[in-house]
Amino acid sequence: MTSSSIIELYEQLAAAPDDKTRARLIAEAFERIEERYPEVRELPTQTHLSEAELRLRRDIEQLRHETQERDGQLQKELEQLRGEMREMDGRLQREIEQLRHETQERDGQLQKELEQLRGEMREMDGRLQREIEQLRHETQERDGQLRKELEQLRGETRAMEERLRKEIAAIKSETIKWTVVWTGGLLLAQAGLILGGMRFLLAGG
Repeated sequence: MTSSSIIELYEQLAAAPDDKTRARLIAEAFERIEERYPEVRELPTQTHLSEAELRLRRDIEQLRHETQERDGQLQKELEQLRGEMREMDGRLQREIEQLRHETQERDGQLQKELEQLRGEMREMDGRLQREIEQLRHETQERDGQLRKELEQLRGETRAMEERLRKEIAAIKSETIKWTVVWTGGLLLAQAGLILGGMRFLLAGG
């Protein structure tokens, strides 16, 4: 039997659920040996059977030894992998702690900046409120001043209107007087001319 066949037989025997299955596997293995080595059937002696059994036992022991070595190697690799995992876990834990620390520092810094911004906003709000109140006060003062100027202008307008009414009335009165005088003079002149004409006519007759 080859090394791979022996390993396969060992794995099958190890995985067999009961003795009946293991006996069948051993019998099938002997059949394969007989098929590969026909001379075995021609030498069915107890000695040859014992030698075949011993050879199988040596192969099984060798396979068991190789399996143990392989198991030991796998155990070493497993321990190495566990050590690498523990190292990686520790490194990740340190990185996580560092990140938490940096996050806390950044959070504290942002909180400070936020409080500073809130203070600046409150200060700006107070300043703007004062400016608004000052603007309201100035607006009220300006409104009062404009109202006074408006009332003064209205008074002056009324006074001007009254003065103009009086002047217009005086001009009308003066115009009427001069019209009467001029009209009277004109009528007297016309009357003089008429009388003069009549005297001329009477004197000629």
